[in-house]
Amino acid sequence: MGTRKRIMVDMSTTLIHHGHIRILKTASELGRVIVALTTDDEILSHKGYQPELAFADRKEVLEAIRHVDEVIPSKWLIDEAFLDKHNIDILVHGNDNSNPIPAERLLILPRTAGISSDQLRKVIRRNPQS
Repeated sequence: MGTRKRIMVDMSTTLIHHGHIRILKTASELGRVIVALTTDDEILSHKGYQPELAFADRKEVLEAIRHVDEVIPSKWLIDEAFLDKHNIDILVHGNDNSNPIPAERLLILPRTAGISSDQLRKVIRRNPQS
């Protein structure tokens, strides 16, 4: 039996949901899953807010998921040099991908319809439970 491929999934998981779990599960069927978790500063810079959970807390949640083998900090965008640095074979991402990765190292999956962290955030803000 050969070495399992190293599969990267990059995500912010500011509010984790079943769409995240589905992409992690699919990635785990391809090999070892390394999550490139966006740092708090990168989220603030690109999305304009501090995540609800700090990086260390988001990392802890991800590490508890059976489909995740490793979690590493990342910038907003993943490039091929980042994949090479971490010995990654394939980057798995939803169809909203903007990472500059060659097609032969990229697997695009459809996003889970009707769910996103941004949508959850809007619901929470509309229905605050004091």
